[in-house]
Amino acid sequence: MAVEITWWGHATVTVRDSGVRVLTDPLFARRLAHLRRRRGALPPASAARADVVLVSHLHADHLHLGSLSGLADGTTVLLPRGARAAVPGLRRLAGRLRLVELAAGDTHAHGELTVRAVPAAHDGRRLPYGRQRVQALGYVVSGEARTYFAGDTGLFDTMAADVGPCDVALLPVGGWGPFLGHGHLDAGRAAQALARLEPRAAVPVHYGTYWPIGMDAVRPHEFHTPGEEFVRRAAELAPQVAVHRLDHGQSVLVEGAGRESTG
Repeated sequence: MAVEITWWGHATVTVRDSGVRVLTDPLFARRLAHLRRRRGALPPASAARADVVLVSHLHADHLHLGSLSGLADGTTVLLPRGARAAVPGLRRLAGRLRLVELAAGDTHAHGELTVRAVPAAHDGRRLPYGRQRVQALGYVVSGEARTYFAGDTGLFDTMAADVGPCDVALLPVGGWGPFLGHGHLDAGRAAQALARLEPRAAVPVHYGTYWPIGMDAVRPHEFHTPGEEFVRRAAELAPQVAVHRLDHGQSVLVEGAGRESTG
């Protein structure tokens, strides 16, 4: 009863559970506006293979239309409710992808998996020009294991209650610039989240991949060190959790607690 986690960089992860491939926030670009991929080769074409895709919110480094366009016809893409109205480019994909909008608390079944949308504390607009406020989400994928993908979020009081028991937490620990504002987790706050969630295992994501062009010399430690810092802080605040800091393209198998009883 194990789940396989593969980190492709930034917030892009493949979760393989119960024979289903779940892909999170796909971003397969060398460059996005002022951001350049500085670490890790571009993922292979096989990384875009997925049965279900989870999109956490509308920011272009999480809802990347070019990467979504590379998905196979018929792929199910779960999005925050209101995404299609807020991002006109999604309408061009609606003819060949199955776009399903969810709000926090909604569930979606796919094969042996159930995906539950949970709240996130993050700006849900399509920046820099979007005006429609769309709720940012995290997701809990339940099969042989329960995997929490936080998307992009800050700490919030009801996080543990909203997420519930989980075996694996995929937590953002950095960003793509030298400063993280409200609605983000840095390594220290991610370790605090880990202490609240109490999963069996955790994988840090959303760091060490993209960095603004021309800012290589500005606080470079903010690019290089969040993963290692999260490992250190997690050992202090949640020593019972096994933390797996992956390299780009690396995978880890994590044992799950098995399926929840239905009666």
